[in-house]
Amino acid sequence: QVQLVESGGGLVLAGGSLKLSCAASARAFESYAKGWFRQAPGKEREFVVGISWNGDSTYYADSVKGRFTISRDNAKNTMSLQMNSLKPEDTAIYYCTARTGGPQLSRKIDDYTYWGQGVQVTVSS
Repeated sequence: QVQLVESGGGLVLAGGSLKLSCAASARAFESYAKGWFRQAPGKEREFVVGISWNGDSTYYADSVKGRFTISRDNAKNTMSLQMNSLKPEDTAIYYCTARTGGPQLSRKIDDYTYWGQGVQVTVSS
């Protein structure tokens, strides 16, 4: 079992930046493909970005491509999401997640095994 804890959310003006972090409780986290999803009020949870277990492959949703960057630090058992040029439509609860079903990243929510509790990101115009 792996617990994931997100941090770094908050309120920011449009055009600003935030960096989210995800800390894992188990060393096994480094061997999992990982990702970030988000859920805005009244909407379904949606894929934001995924990264393969070794970091060689990443995939970004079109809506965040060029603005968000995912990274991981195996030594610290953490994952981060740098978010730049934020827009009001980025407002959502952001979740970090990890999958045990394979080394490759996935865009499918059902492919992920472990989820954090979520962190609120609010972008005001």
